[in-house]
Formats: sequence, structure tokens, C-alpha cells
Amino acid sequence: MKPIIFLSLFCSQLAFSVASHAQTTSSIVGKGWASNSVNTTVFRKNSLVTFRDTQYTAYYNSEKFVVLAKRAAGSQNWELKQTPFKGKAEDAHNVISIMTDGDGYLHLAWDHHNNKLHYSRSVKPGSLEMLDEMPMTGKDEKELSYPEFYKNPDGSILFFYRDGGSGRGNLVINKYSIQTRKWTRLQDNLISGEKKRNAYWQACVDNKGVIHVSWVWRESPDVASNHDMCYARSSDGGLTWQKSNGQSYTLPITAATAEHACDIPQKSELINQTSISCDEKGRPFIVSYWKNQGELVPQYHIIYHNGKNWKNFSLNFRKTPFSLSGVGTKRIPISRPQIMVEGKGEKASLLVLFRDEERDSKASVLLIPKLKTRRWSIQDLSDENLGSWEPTYDTELWRSKSILNLFVQHTDQTDAEGISALAPQDVKVLEFKPNFK
Repeated sequence: MKPIIFLSLFCSQLAFSVASHAQTTSSIVGKGWASNSVNTTVFRKNSLVTFRDTQYTAYYNSEKFVVLAKRAAGSQNWELKQTPFKGKAEDAHNVISIMTDGDGYLHLAWDHHNNKLHYSRSVKPGSLEMLDEMPMTGKDEKELSYPEFYKNPDGSILFFYRDGGSGRGNLVINKYSIQTRKWTRLQDNLISGEKKRNAYWQACVDNKGVIHVSWVWRESPDVASNHDMCYARSSDGGLTWQKSNGQSYTLPITAATAEHACDIPQKSELINQTSISCDEKGRPFIVSYWKNQGELVPQYHIIYHNGKNWKNFSLNFRKTPFSLSGVGTKRIPISRPQIMVEGKGEKASLLVLFRDEERDSKASVLLIPKLKTRRWSIQDLSDENLGSWEPTYDTELWRSKSILNLFVQHTDQTDAEGISALAPQDVKVLEFKPNFK
């Protein structure tokens, strides 16, 4: 890798230099639906997942069928299977999420935006052949949105989803046991909108099995009503929940009881559904974007806990203003970001993945070699303009080997769930191994 040129922030001035292209490799999986961003939204948990020496992915094809694929680690050759499952790909909310459990079974959820559960599991470990569509617990499975899988260190799986519509939904959590191969309910309503608002969350499970959840509140379907960044964690698998200082929550968590990691008022262009990760000590790091009071340009921000207090800082490299006001999936000049952390505390190294029209809408990564310096570099991971792409990656491969595998596809999102004329585009997996030195 060529030398990195760092960026330094002093008060309101930013000394800005662009690092040279990162060294990456990529492989083509197949052709996928690209007329909106349904294959490339940030809240796909996951678009890629590795179990032992096999990596899996999923996407909608041109006929809106769910396609599953797998490859041996490092191979350029993918085995593809079109499933009988079809989704309303015209709605960019209706993403596909996958995860493998500790026995190697593949779990699949697809096509959700305030509608019934669509879920299946592979017939055996390592297989792309899926069982018929099935329920999980059979409870609160009629009005789902935002299905997300997370794996625990013991091989069990958590399934997060919103029950109810925008502005009035609740966060539900199920758990899958590899011993019984059954789902049970952990929380009917972890975070309650009290029929007035709902939480848009991001979650992760650290290496000790602690579940971390952060979220913004939305007061109405208008994205501009997003406000505040809140936080909760569970050290017993999701049964009980605490604030960062260890104080127990009375469930469900509400707007009145939620811990604020950062106060952010409405109409700040605060985006929902971004990313949370943890350092080696299990301390949370959250990335999002918003504009500070008195400013015009939304910037990416990192919020983190140093063991005593919440801290946050702005990555002030953007120059272009925009507005999030309105409803539905919008065409936005930047993507929602993803964050990954190596090391611990002020010596931790951070990666922030994003796309920005200021950088010709390429897949870009911001690297902070050491948190305490507040210095960073930005690299483009390829020369390709990706349109409305947002970053999703193989969380299990990153956790086990610190190798970044990105799901990449050129997609085109128009405002208010519009459909573009973009033809099917290549689905690719891009590999990047960062060097923080």
C-alpha cells in the first residue's frame, strides 16, 4: 500500500489531502436488480456472512427473486441458486438479510415493510436449498420492518425487527437456539414509541456477548423529525438492559427514560439506521451524520464512550449542503456510514465506510490510525461510481480476521420510492485489508 497522507483538524480549519487508491481485489457474483437501492441499503444485516471457510451472499435479481450464492474463502467462483422466494423490490425498504448460526445453517429474511414475516432456514448446514417459508414465534409477525440478524459468541442468533409503522413502531427481539433449532421471544417491546414515535436502531454484539443498541427517535414519517442518539446494552443475552453507567432500565425504554449519548435536535438532517461497533473493551462507537446548529453542511460524526463519558467529534471534510425533509426512501448525495474498530480506548484504530457525490460516489473509507490524534486519511476503494450504494459488509469475517469484504453494486435510488431505468448491474464482493500504520 502506498503511503497515507493524514488529515488534521485544528478548530474550524481542515487541512485536507486525498490518499492514493487502496489495494483491493473483487469478484463478480452475478447480475442484480439495480433500479433502486434495495440490494445496497445500509440496514442489510447481513448482505454477506462467512461461516468457517464458506462465504454467503444474497440479492434480488432482475425478476425480483431472491438469489443465494456461496463460495470457498478467497475463491473467484460463486455457486448461485435462485430461490422460489420473491420480494417487492420496488420498495427499497424490502431488503434481504442473512446469517449463519453456530451449526452452519443459513437463515434468510426478505421483503419486509410493514407486512408479514418472510423467513426461512437452509435444509442442512452449508446448503443453499431452503425450507418452505415459516414463522418464528408466531407472535407479532404481521407488520414487520427492518429484519436484522446478529450472531452471539455461542452460535445462537438474535433477530431484531420493528413491529408497527414509522412513527409508532416498537423494537422486538427473538432468539434462535442451535440446541433446539427453535425461536423464542426475548423482548416484545424493548424500545417503545408509546404510539407517538419510534426508534430507528443500530446494534452489535461484542466479543463477550454483550449486546449494544443505539438509536434515534423519529416523531413522524418525516425524516427531518429524527432527533437525539440514545443507548442501551445487555450483558445477559437481551433479558435485562442497562445504561452505559450500569444503571438498569425499566422496560420498555421510552423517550423519557432513554440515555442520551448525544443530544441532537430535530431538523438537524440527522439520519437514521447507521452503525455501531465496539473496541476490545466492549466500549461502543457510533457513526452517523447530521449538521450542528448554525451550520449548513451535514457532516459525519463519531460518538463513543471512553469508559467514563460520552464523547463525539465531527469529520469536517464535506462541503455540500442537502436536506432530508420528506418521507420514504430518498435520493441522498451521501450514504449512511459503517464503522469498524480495532484495538481499545484512545489507541483504537477506526474505519468509516461511506459514499459521497463529492468523491464521485465511489466506495470510500476513512481511516483513523489512532483515535486520540483525531487525524485521518480517506481512500477510494475503487474507481467505480456506485450511484446510490451504501456500505454493507461481512461482519463475521471482520470479527474473526479483520478482513473487510464489502457488498458492492451500482444502484440508482430516486426520491419517494421511485424506480429508475437502470438495467441490472453486477453484484460484486470487494476485499480490503486495512493497514493502520
